[in-house]
Amino acid sequence: ASMRLFTGLSLDKSIPDHTTILEFRHLLERHGLARQILEEVNQWLSEAGVLLKEGSLVDATIIEAPSSTKNKTGERDPE
Repeated sequence: ASMRLFTGLSLDKSIPDHTTILEFRHLLERHGLARQILEEVNQWLSEAGVLLKEGSLVDATIIEAPSSTKNKTGERDPE
């Protein structure tokens, strides 16, 4: 969900599948535009003072999961 928000993609609408994105990437590479676009984006981020040179990306998407099956002593209940 955090990546959708970052990219401006709606949470309630479908998104392009991986083949659409991959085809676009290959189109950019065929015409030598991928590096040019990346350099332009990096320049814009640098001028805005938000260019990160190192770090980690963490996606804390919340998903449904069953509650813990551990009992009060921290052991797994057999049921």
